[in-house]
Amino acid sequence: MSNKRKLVLYIATSLDGYIATENDSLEWLFKTEGEGDNGYSEFYSTVDTILIGRRTYDWIIEKEKGKFQYKNKKCYVFSKSENDMNENVEFINQDVVEFTNKIKSLDGGNIWLVGGGDLLHSFIKEKLVDEFIITIAPILIGIGIPLFNKNDFELELKLKGMRRLNQFVELHYELK
Repeated sequence: MSNKRKLVLYIATSLDGYIATENDSLEWLFKTEGEGDNGYSEFYSTVDTILIGRRTYDWIIEKEKGKFQYKNKKCYVFSKSENDMNENVEFINQDVVEFTNKIKSLDGGNIWLVGGGDLLHSFIKEKLVDEFIITIAPILIGIGIPLFNKNDFELELKLKGMRRLNQFVELHYELK
């Protein structure tokens, strides 16, 4: 019997809706007092596949000085210029809908859409994201990289849960 995999966006944002500053900084996020790892380990244990945008992947490699923190998961990096692989990831240059439907049909755990904003927009527009777990930090950063791009479509969600993690609030929605 096949397991229905879900594509989940799990991400933190500022109260005014930014996932990073204009210069890609997350310092504002790390200054906020959370609760343990803010539910990360719990979520991460439900995932066996990770989808990442190329810009986010490059940012991770640069900030982590070449260390890749998702080594124990199957990772795909969407890249317009590369169709290759290394020991940690497979770079793909395929249609988002076709690729996502293919991996969703395979047995396994949930699929985590890590980022970034432009890639997320493609997934949302095509209604490929099944659940949204958004952690909100109590800070207004004013300008930066928005969580959601301007859309020419509507997407209805249903609140599945919410919880407080010290100064963070986690909202959990599912696609209606």
